[in-house]
Amino acid sequence: MFKRDDETGGGGETIIARGVKLEGDFKSEGNVVVEGEVNGALTTTSDLRVSEGAKINANVKAKSAVVAGEINGNVKVKDKLELLATAKVAGDVDTKVISITPGAIVNGKMSMGEEKPVEEIAPKTTKRENKKSKAIEPEEIEI
Repeated sequence: MFKRDDETGGGGETIIARGVKLEGDFKSEGNVVVEGEVNGALTTTSDLRVSEGAKINANVKAKSAVVAGEINGNVKVKDKLELLATAKVAGDVDTKVISITPGAIVNGKMSMGEEKPVEEIAPKTTKRENKKSKAIEPEEIEI
């Protein structure tokens, strides 16, 4: 999941180390590793790793993520979200693919898979159903 900087095309890797407390919204184009605490929205266009003992108190958006720590907020992951045994998520989860290891805790609504436009979900009507029914007059009936 985590590739070298020249492979990601992003802005490198950012590590929020143990003992570090970040206040405010955080945005990155590179991989993000959280080992400390973040109090503010965290967004990355690359990969996110939340280490065991780490804590995020806000909404999270990432391309893919591996969570072993705690997230108190909604989580939106474009590709794959992995929740390890020590993970705790208190918020809604929206992802394409999810992997939950036994022991992980999730309290919130889960949405998985590809989003489909409303037109694809709604039942399609046939042309016959859309046309007004026409009464047949007796002289039109051939016997």
